Amino acid sequence: MSSSRRQFLASSSLAAIAAAFESASLKAQAAPSGQASPNQQATPGAPTAFGTSPAVGPVVTPDDFAHAEKLVQFEITQPEREEAAANWRMQMAGLYELRTGPRKLDLPQSVAPATVWNPLLPTVSIHAGNGTFVRSPGAGKALPASEEEIAYAPVTQLSRWIQSKAITSERLTNIYLARLDRFNPTLRCVITLTRDHALEQARQADREIAAGRYRGPLHGIPWGAKDLLDTAGIRTTYGAEPYRDRVPTDNAAVVDRLNAAGAVLVAKLSMGALALNDVWFGGQTMNPWIPDAEGASGSSAGPGASTAAGLVGFAIGSETGGSIVSPSMRNGVTGLRPTYGRVPRTGAMTLCWSLDKLGPMTRSVEDAMLVLKAISGPDPGDVASLPSTLTFHAGASVKGLRVGYFPQWMKEPPATDVDRHALDVARGLGMELVEVSIPDWAYDSLNLMLFAEAAAAFDDLVLGHKLHELKMQVPDAWPNVFRQSRFLSAVDFVQTDRFRRKVSEEMARVMSQVYMLLVPSLRDEMLVISNNTGHPSLTLRAGFVEVSEARSDWAPDPAHPLPKFSPPRRVPHGITLIGRLFDEGTLAQAGMALEKAFNVMGEHPPGF
Repeated sequence: MSSSRRQFLASSSLAAIAAAFESASLKAQAAPSGQASPNQQATPGAPTAFGTSPAVGPVVTPDDFAHAEKLVQFEITQPEREEAAANWRMQMAGLYELRTGPRKLDLPQSVAPATVWNPLLPTVSIHAGNGTFVRSPGAGKALPASEEEIAYAPVTQLSRWIQSKAITSERLTNIYLARLDRFNPTLRCVITLTRDHALEQARQADREIAAGRYRGPLHGIPWGAKDLLDTAGIRTTYGAEPYRDRVPTDNAAVVDRLNAAGAVLVAKLSMGALALNDVWFGGQTMNPWIPDAEGASGSSAGPGASTAAGLVGFAIGSETGGSIVSPSMRNGVTGLRPTYGRVPRTGAMTLCWSLDKLGPMTRSVEDAMLVLKAISGPDPGDVASLPSTLTFHAGASVKGLRVGYFPQWMKEPPATDVDRHALDVARGLGMELVEVSIPDWAYDSLNLMLFAEAAAAFDDLVLGHKLHELKMQVPDAWPNVFRQSRFLSAVDFVQTDRFRRKVSEEMARVMSQVYMLLVPSLRDEMLVISNNTGHPSLTLRAGFVEVSEARSDWAPDPAHPLPKFSPPRRVPHGITLIGRLFDEGTLAQAGMALEKAFNVMGEHPPGF
């Protein structure tokens, strides 16, 4: 979630208004019982009418509606309030029955809404190619003597060493386990170390490879999972106090697919509690480039920090509103947020059914594609997952690729000289730069989708009054947002959903002109737009900038100012490419060319 949205939440008066509304409702509960519901004649052929059910729930008064009007910015007259109040308990009886009545039904997160978001529009053509997947040829690099150098090698190289038996999976796994032991106390990026499980998987991989049963480029590669992916018999905590002892009985679909690819799970990695920012019940996950003062960003904090510090071969993160893009940029790694629907979320924590996406976080663009290939494809447990084709050629030319950019965005924050230089590099590689534009609409209003769905996903915490168990209790943290969301208008939700369709049509128009967009990674409009429309994004390190103050995912708190640096600290800075739906291959094609031209991925965080 971006800074401007958090600041909006922090300054909002909704919480105060909601408190007043709750107070009025509590007083109304003590009032005499309301009007009895009319008894309808059981005349054959007579239909039922709205508002004729037996009254359910607390008495509602006209004053309650007067207070509620402030929340939805909609006024009615006093007679209209009286009519609404008199009929409310009968009109909403079914809702109360489902939620609190004798026929209350608990809905697990695995039950998705009946309305499923599909990013594909009837007018949009899919440019997914023929499904050919060609990785780069083996580099022939000898295995280094330094374990640190081995640990930082990309999967493209690690896989060649394992395939050629230059290193065993067990040795590589022990290298990463030792680094996790050594550096986790500083970074706080691990929730559960899966040592015994990992060594068992590594030894199995070595036996298979020795017998000639090589499964592919992820076979024997140690990886880390954001702790919202279920792992059978291994706790999956969502980074949140109420779930810290939760142990699932089944694997998430992505975990099963990586197991099938022969990958080795070494750690369940930290995440901001319930997928927000970088603070979990064990503390704050730190950025390895500024481990003494700055968080890793989130919510895929552990995947970002551990990948950057060479503690895993690769990681799986998730994104709903920036949770892959932001930690990838801050920690200087590559983050690939796939097209919505490409990777199934079965067995993953739900924050928002119509927005959640799972994707790889790696140390190179090609690594991300190797992982994406292993985890793509529909699964029956995710009703939004879609059949898709993944086409990729590591050696494809980028000449003539039309790359869109927003001229004004490149002239103002959060854009930097690194972003502007990236345009020059793209042009020098033979890509064609195209100026594009979008209407000046209230894109942040789309966050209503996130707020409402997230509050519904964790309604048991809201209605069970368990939100106080979460560590962060500030205006821009989930407890306040979830409580506020109980007072959102259902009509506004539908109107926002319709606006989402309008934005998707506008995005389709823009993407019909270009192969991809090059944008400042944390440009708020594009984070919101592309997450809601479902377009894929690729974030990669493009250079370095200097910062004089620590950066935070949280709204400014005058009582706790952020650390300042003198002299400034040097940190990575990344750009983001937004691609056409299901066209991650072209994104990677451009990303690999830019990555090679930037030539900045070889530098690692000092001290790690």
